[in-house]
Amino acid sequence: MITITTIKEMQAFVLEKKEQQVSVGFVPTMGYLHEGHRSLMKKARQENDLLVLSIFVNPLQFGPNEDLESYPRDFDRDAEIAKAEGVDVIFFPSAEEMYGRYSSVQVNVKERTDVLCGKSRPGHFDGVATVLTKLFNIVLPNRAYFGLKDAQQVAVVHGLVSDFHFPIEIVPVETVREEDGLAKSSRNVYLSDKERKEAPILYKSLLMAKEKVQSGLTDEIKIISEMKEMIEGRSSGKVDYIEIYSYPELKKVEPLEGKIIIALAVKFNKARLIDNIIFSVNE
Repeated sequence: MITITTIKEMQAFVLEKKEQQVSVGFVPTMGYLHEGHRSLMKKARQENDLLVLSIFVNPLQFGPNEDLESYPRDFDRDAEIAKAEGVDVIFFPSAEEMYGRYSSVQVNVKERTDVLCGKSRPGHFDGVATVLTKLFNIVLPNRAYFGLKDAQQVAVVHGLVSDFHFPIEIVPVETVREEDGLAKSSRNVYLSDKERKEAPILYKSLLMAKEKVQSGLTDEIKIISEMKEMIEGRSSGKVDYIEIYSYPELKKVEPLEGKIIIALAVKFNKARLIDNIIFSVNE
């Protein structure tokens, strides 16, 4: 495994490999790797000749009330995990390398951002789309891997690749869960023992909603109401949102049919957890 820190060297390395008909799998991250990242690397390792992992804490996707400086960083730890998962190259650029002194062009995402978590984080997905546009042009992957735990990000990336005609296959990877169903997240460590025991109710509420929809219930208000009652009645968490949309378009859909997402965010004392379920109705 090697580490590359400059754009010029990364592009040259990949172009040389592509001349040898090598397929490139790419896992973009902001580091501080966890089980979710491992699942992306495992799948990418299975499906490609060369596996590239990027570690870059992207300043453009942090809002004014989000502390960029306090974002956890531990390159040595990340490198050990990457090596164990068979990563060939870590692309580890600085912010100055990626953006220079100023940027004359940024990507503006116009769809799929004003719902779910995006509505409370204006500009966040512009930052995500801008850095991914750069990374896709630097790493030149055949396939790029993203976790469905952040299904809104996956939807935005699908739109980016489609609209800008990147010759890249986007591979969504299922959410990694604990044995009791709780989605694995770095935020789970902020749950108290009591909250940790309660937290699996989030996924149980999603499974309940899926079952009701597939059994013929199409009243969105009733579905959301029953989910909220289930979560708040059986945990100390407070529902931030529960929303239902078409996927990946993230548009309201009436009646409920086709591929849909039911997504939620729940606030506990020191942690805000997100989760979702994506499935097809009447197909």
